[in-house]
Amino acid sequence: MGRPANTGSREAFDAAAADFAALGRYLWEPVATDAVATADPGPGERVLDACCGTGASAIPSARLVGEEGLVDAVDVSAPMIAELRERASGIAQLRAHEADVTAWGGAGYDLVQSVLGIFFFPDVLDGTRRLIGMARPGGRVACTIWRRGAVVAAGEQLGLAIADVRRTDPPAERPAHLIDRINQPGPFAEWLRSLGLVEVRVAVHERALPMTPGVAWLLVLGSGYRGALTGLPPEVVAEVRDRYLARLREAGIDELDTTTLTGTGTAPV
Repeated sequence: MGRPANTGSREAFDAAAADFAALGRYLWEPVATDAVATADPGPGERVLDACCGTGASAIPSARLVGEEGLVDAVDVSAPMIAELRERASGIAQLRAHEADVTAWGGAGYDLVQSVLGIFFFPDVLDGTRRLIGMARPGGRVACTIWRRGAVVAAGEQLGLAIADVRRTDPPAERPAHLIDRINQPGPFAEWLRSLGLVEVRVAVHERALPMTPGVAWLLVLGSGYRGALTGLPPEVVAEVRDRYLARLREAGIDELDTTTLTGTGTAPV
């Protein structure tokens, strides 16, 4: 559940590693529970967990495959991998690798999974194709993404809070991204089929995150949103925090949609 080699995202997630782990109990672990249950790693299987972060999906997958199985957990962030190695100490079947998963040399996996990772690939289409190519013929692939609208409110309010504090114009709407076209069940399924997967299904995992002040700010510090704070002096970050939390109150946002889609399919034989 980490992020691949997108330089800006990589720096943000390197800085956020400890907070990312702290956010896990509120966000990453519940999301990963849904994703792993859908991907269904089994005893003795070889699994690639792409963009593994601090192991929210890799650790439970390793427990499910057991000592006869193997989980290669790959993330480009060194601090994330260091955190994972500490958390997974004693789980011999889990191997944590600091690497760009799009250039990973492994192949022949029974299951390739990526939880909230593919949309950070510099080229989502090419990166996802590469993941599919690492599954054995007839192996399974499972990719989890946010459903349309999920977590958006937090990013919008953070951007506006930064603009308020710095007295700048509100942030421009971000450019259209491929993920914006596929973040609904039907389009996501069709996209995965277009990449060669068969027997494609998309599971919808409805979730919401209670936005207490502590959790709301941890969401910023422990996710890709942290990149928006890069270069800001500590006193300005403190102002942004106060304005962000005030904006959430003013907008009546006391919980955040964190619904995900997990698309599964079988690699061609």
